[in-house]
Amino acid sequence: QVQLVESGGGLVQAGGSLRLSCAASGVSSYAMGWFRQAPGKEREFVAAISWTGRSTDYAESEKGRFTISRDSFNSTLYLQIHSLQPEDTGVYSCAAAGVGGIPRRNEYNYWGQGTQVTVSS
Repeated sequence: QVQLVESGGGLVQAGGSLRLSCAASGVSSYAMGWFRQAPGKEREFVAAISWTGRSTDYAESEKGRFTISRDSFNSTLYLQIHSLQPEDTGVYSCAAAGVGGIPRRNEYNYWGQGTQVTVSS
């Protein structure tokens, strides 16, 4: 079974950094991604990584500030965020997709509950 549990969110001042984690089981051969949903807005793509960890993809607005990675056993997915801004505020969820490379935006089959990130100015 696939289980995804996020952690690492919190209240951070603008300009600070966070490292989000997603404890994952049953996804050793799954591509993974991070998504963000702000209040009143649709969930948006942030970053993705192939199951091998060799390929990554980022939303254009996050490129350079966000880094996605996964451990060697594919048991934990990470999202390192630098230079946090108020517009980064939202619930960050990890997701898994049973595809070989980088998934299309609608190919994620499993979702975690999310972790709240709040950036103060």
